[in-house]
Amino acid sequence: MIFEETIQKLTEMKLHAMAAGLRELETSPPTDQLSTEEMLSMLIDREWTARENKRLERLLRDARIPGGACLEDLSCDPGRGVEKSFARTLQACQWVQSKQNVIVVGATGAGKSFLGGALAQAACRRGMKALCIRMPRLLQQLAVARADGTYTQTLVKLAKTSVLVLDDFLLAPMTDVERRDLLEVLEDRYDQSSTVITSQLPTKSWHQAIGEATIADAICDRVVHNAHVIALRGGSMRKKKAIAPEAQAEKN
Repeated sequence: MIFEETIQKLTEMKLHAMAAGLRELETSPPTDQLSTEEMLSMLIDREWTARENKRLERLLRDARIPGGACLEDLSCDPGRGVEKSFARTLQACQWVQSKQNVIVVGATGAGKSFLGGALAQAACRRGMKALCIRMPRLLQQLAVARADGTYTQTLVKLAKTSVLVLDDFLLAPMTDVERRDLLEVLEDRYDQSSTVITSQLPTKSWHQAIGEATIADAICDRVVHNAHVIALRGGSMRKKKAIAPEAQAEKN
């Protein structure tokens, strides 16, 4: 009776992993006699692990990482533009702790989006909030937020994200409103959190691509000067992963 009451109380307190662990101890007791301290420690560890796993699942879900990208799967072939030692450095996320940015440039299919997503995943694994979003989609969301009165709340939410991955940066010409929206996002994040930018354009071309000189200066100043720049080289990773014509014919 007391045992079931204890299980019920643990469940009501949402200590589900501890409740499950305690029930397992009753049905399958360990061969070695555990002290009260050891038993309590084991149950607490189980609850802590379960909560950490759920937290990680939530962080990864909210981050919207494309294709399950992770740094362990990053191609570091010679001449690729990123070495394994540097990838391990990025994985440690010291750059996030230091409020630094990462810029990834390269041709279409070079793996920019994958690397950006992998950096977000590394941050999530260290308990930080991340978000991967294409810049055209971000600008669209900000336009909608301005129209429905949630613009300020949207900016605050973006500012609180430890790692914001802006994919397809400067893929298309920007309007004056979009330039100002982008500046607002980057201004809120400057020296407060880390931004990862992926772009087909080298950083030297950003000023012209942004368009308006004064705003372009402000945007570049808040991103480029505090960033690790990675220039990915080599052929298209998408083409390398494409199904060979012979294999495609067999499938059909």
